[in-house]
Amino acid sequence: MFLTRFRVNTARPGARRLLSSPQTMHAAVMSAFPTLLPTDSPPPDGPRVLWRLDHQARAEVLLYIVSPHQPDLTHLVEQAGWPAAAAADPHNPGWHTRPYTPLLDRLTAGDQWAFRLTANPVHTIRRHPDEPRKITAHLTPVHQMRWLLERQDRCGFRILEKPDAQRLLPSGTTHHGKHEHHGDRYELSVSDRTPRSFDRSREPRTSGRTKPVTLVTATFDGRLEVTDPQALRHTLAHGIGRAKAYGCGLITLAPATQRPAPQRAS
Repeated sequence: MFLTRFRVNTARPGARRLLSSPQTMHAAVMSAFPTLLPTDSPPPDGPRVLWRLDHQARAEVLLYIVSPHQPDLTHLVEQAGWPAAAAADPHNPGWHTRPYTPLLDRLTAGDQWAFRLTANPVHTIRRHPDEPRKITAHLTPVHQMRWLLERQDRCGFRILEKPDAQRLLPSGTTHHGKHEHHGDRYELSVSDRTPRSFDRSREPRTSGRTKPVTLVTATFDGRLEVTDPQALRHTLAHGIGRAKAYGCGLITLAPATQRPAPQRAS
């Protein structure tokens, strides 16, 4: 397994095209692996290629990739990087890749990490008993947090709770109908919840022929404790939730003493 970081040069037209469409970015990421064909499907039980965009600032966008094979991002440097700088320094091709397996192997129950995850929190609903269930996005931070909390046990971790002194409410919870809102209970925040609409095809959409994809994502930052190292290794290699081809599901770790940002490649 490998972890890769690529800084996107947002001033380049190619970068703007990539950032405007998760479908286009997915194609560019998959093109980094010469042994993978566009028609290949990820193995059902093996690790897959995961990616995520972190918008640190207006002109600082980082692409993270976790993959079973080492990528070649030369084409991304040419489209959306600094090709002249990369050509001038043979030791710096324009991206950074490091082995990910050593981090996975040293995960131990009780370890605490900061984490970041961009996911597609959804659930299924049925308005009438005789109609099929429909996949629907969670739109509020309350429901998006609950979506992640419901998955933490089987993913091999638990999200840490805030000390009482840091909570605004005595129990850290409020009630919304039949449900509790745990937003003040856990060391967890939700950001970047803007829905995105894009064409599934890489070709321009023509009226009446294709339907745009609408994707609701949420970025989670927080702190976790490892409860099941093997399950967490599986989560880090396979991702969480749906829409993995569109930049969702990749969870990254950083030392818990730092702010919740990804384990950086170097």
